[in-house]
Amino acid sequence: MRSLIDITDFSVAELDALLQTACDISEHPEKYWDACAHKKLATLFFEPSTRTRLSFEAAMLELGGSVLGFSEAGSSSAAKGESVADTAKTVSNYADIIAMRHPKEGAPYVASKAATVPVINAGDGGHCHPTQTLADLLTIYRENGRLHDLTIGCCGDLKYGRTVHSLLAAMTRYENIKIVLISPEELQLPGYMKYEVLEKNGMSYVETTSLEEAIPELDVLYMTRIQRERFDDPAVYERLKDSYILTVDKLKDAKADMRILHPLPRVNEISVKVDNDPRAAYFRQALNGKYMRMALILKLLDEAAKGAQMEEEQNVVVNELRCENPRCITSTEQELDHTFKCVDAEKGIYRCIYCEAKKQKN
Repeated sequence: MRSLIDITDFSVAELDALLQTACDISEHPEKYWDACAHKKLATLFFEPSTRTRLSFEAAMLELGGSVLGFSEAGSSSAAKGESVADTAKTVSNYADIIAMRHPKEGAPYVASKAATVPVINAGDGGHCHPTQTLADLLTIYRENGRLHDLTIGCCGDLKYGRTVHSLLAAMTRYENIKIVLISPEELQLPGYMKYEVLEKNGMSYVETTSLEEAIPELDVLYMTRIQRERFDDPAVYERLKDSYILTVDKLKDAKADMRILHPLPRVNEISVKVDNDPRAAYFRQALNGKYMRMALILKLLDEAAKGAQMEEEQNVVVNELRCENPRCITSTEQELDHTFKCVDAEKGIYRCIYCEAKKQKN
């Protein structure tokens, strides 16, 4: 069954088609009022969410469908120890499509392998968040008028920021993109992302700790929250949480047509006084998320009706290696095969197919 687990599951042509559908939905919503009549979306949210969950629900309702599900793990059978795979198999009996958010990296991928309906990754730990990236792409397209020839600054938590990871993977497909990575040293973009996502795809990027120095050259500033829930040590979070705060004064040197994006929720990394600046696009970005999720639901349900299937992972090694990432779904679901994909055969480097943690094979 065709699902969306990672943004790279879709080709550029497919992303462009989704953008066009989303634009048409925003301009002619009445055309889509009954597009999903008698279809049901299950929202399986094992960790808190406002925008993502509600935008999925609003998307399905505006397409004429209905919604069922839960908003926290404690209100599901996961509290009794039910596995992700069993949950997905069960819910497949009640819904036509599933949107899942989970704190463990790789959980939606596991669900997609077990479910008999399409599964959408609505965020898995610090791994990736492809539907937020769809919202980001539509926002950049509508605000900047293009998805090429852009300098994009990503600021804040780049280590655990799944929204940034997905956005960078998407932007490698477009021409003449320059990335500016702005973060404390402790929260820099993971090395595998720099090498396997940016460098291997010929993406130009620079790293800096200074937002003030970077801002004048940016066409897009993508702010992110320092995420308390991703830190094992509260003291480290307290030390880093106020690393970057975007204020009206800091925007004085920014381009007049620069756009400010943020996946939200905002804590204090963007002053509320910035909200009145026409360059602040983050609330329009939240609305764009609904349009893109509507387009995505339509696409996946249409492909399900046609029997479309996900591509199988290539170059995998099963059970010879063990993933040691405590945030990986294999750390809690003990019967899962520890499956890895080869990323560098010469050096013997593999990555877990669930969380992308690196493992060296001797």
